[in-house]
Amino acid sequence: MFGHFCKIAARGLLLAVLAMLAWPHGAQAQTTPPVTVTVTDTWPQGDDLTLGRNQNFYLRLGYRSAAPAGIWIRPYFRGQPAKVGTSPSARYTGEGEALGWFFFMRPGDEVDEVRITAGDDRGDRTPVVATYPVHLTGGFEPVADETLPDWVQQLRARDTAQLQAVRKAAASEPTGAETVAFFSAFMLAMVAIGLLGLAAPAWALWRWRGGWRVLASIPAALMVWTVLNILVGVARDSTSHNLWPFEILMFGGVSAASVAVMALLRSVFRRDA
Repeated sequence: MFGHFCKIAARGLLLAVLAMLAWPHGAQAQTTPPVTVTVTDTWPQGDDLTLGRNQNFYLRLGYRSAAPAGIWIRPYFRGQPAKVGTSPSARYTGEGEALGWFFFMRPGDEVDEVRITAGDDRGDRTPVVATYPVHLTGGFEPVADETLPDWVQQLRARDTAQLQAVRKAAASEPTGAETVAFFSAFMLAMVAIGLLGLAAPAWALWRWRGGWRVLASIPAALMVWTVLNILVGVARDSTSHNLWPFEILMFGGVSAASVAVMALLRSVFRRDA
């Protein structure tokens, strides 16, 4: 009886060892993308640069991919992701060149390293395949007329043509009722939150007195600053606030939520008084 048990245990141990030996190879095949990437050039060139406002920093990437894979640019500063806008990625197969770029969203921000990931953009399946050390700072002034090198213009033209082809193919497909309803609801919600962010503090300033009016002036000042910042920025540089609806949405949501919390506290204190 004991000998039979030992035989079963030995077989189980053997199967476990075989599984452990096979597991790393399977895991590596799933998580390591068959792609290599190298940075062959940049624009502007230099190791310590200040970019103009909304100016792109371009990276010329050479790649070799055995299967379709995306390539993404991930700028960092002191080990933390930088607040920048980055280029999207197509799917690359074989050997060729890709264009990556990013721009600062706020003047004064910095980047000291660019990490390049490749794969399917899902968790650990998009490991860092290359790094590029460079110190960049976002400038406050708009960039002057810039003559881009030929490789930037050629790769941009290629990516634009590919994007237009994808959009044309997508436009030829019928849009579902659910997609139209979702998009319409999203746009209405964005407009409603923006208007509520403006109307809520204005209503509070009109109805409230004393310290509550002083508190209501904070979100009101926030919304006034947001609107004026957008108007002045666009007047100076028409590309400075391309995402202004989202700015209104974000600050409008904060303003409306702040007034709602104030109104709730005001009603509680008045009921207890």
